Amino acid sequence: MNTNKKTARIAGLLYLIYIVVSIFANVLGRSKLIILGDAATTARNIIASAWQFRIGFVLDLVSAVLFLLTAWALYVLLKPVNKNLALLFLLLNLGGVAVHCFSDLFLIASQLILCGADYLKAFQADQLQALAMLSLNIYKNGFSGIAQIFFSAWLFPLGYLVYKSGTLPRFLGIILLVECFAWLMFPVQFFFFPGNVVLTYVSSVAGFIGEFSLTLWLLIMGAKDQKPA
Repeated sequence: MNTNKKTARIAGLLYLIYIVVSIFANVLGRSKLIILGDAATTARNIIASAWQFRIGFVLDLVSAVLFLLTAWALYVLLKPVNKNLALLFLLLNLGGVAVHCFSDLFLIASQLILCGADYLKAFQADQLQALAMLSLNIYKNGFSGIAQIFFSAWLFPLGYLVYKSGTLPRFLGIILLVECFAWLMFPVQFFFFPGNVVLTYVSSVAGFIGEFSLTLWLLIMGAKDQKPA
């Protein structure tokens, strides 16, 4: 097996594990427990499913690490094409992961606020629920807003390098470039059109197609060896 094919398949495997872990993190820790705008119900859900919430939180952190490792493997694969652009997409990914992990502090803080510790008895129940909801909203702004700017931006140099590489098919590069602008709709929708779910739907579908196409190609087909100059 050539070096490029091995590196590509490692990247594909990491990407696939990242996608699976991210889905579980969302299902366990967020989608069924957090109801933004309903502090009382969210508080009850988090208290009643404390372990589920914590497992989702841990999986969220694991997914962030896996995403960074995926970016590193892609950096190794595409560095021969253009080292500076490869470093750029790696740093953009790192920026997104850093914001993601920092935002997760507010995710777990919401549970700590509701945990019933003695030092929190100075607050009324509705005050604690409001504080927990504030913490979750800060998390949402960090992850769905700021982090997604980085996670969309890294796809542009990545897509360009895939297109120019000669080791991966050009159509994958085009898909990634389109995905870059599709994912950018996510923070645009979040900050400027919070009630417009159509933009979120378009971003999610385009993101799924782009990421899954790249993942499957890397995992199954790998990459050709770089042609000597």
